[in-house]
Amino acid sequence: MAVPKFKTSKARTRRRQSINMKLVAPTLVECSTCGNRVLPHRVCPKCGFYRGKQVIVPESKA
Repeated sequence: MAVPKFKTSKARTRRRQSINMKLVAPTLVECSTCGNRVLPHRVCPKCGFYRGKQVIVPESKA
């Protein structure tokens, strides 16, 4: 088994770890009915449409 010859510095360790800690903004698509920005493959909470069909009745209309 390989054994490190020298101690890994804090800077090198944190640089390596920081690559995987990046925050990513969620991908949003425009609702085809009302134009609201929603997550892909989800029902629009504003109008209740999914793929051109009324799936739910939103609370604002009820």
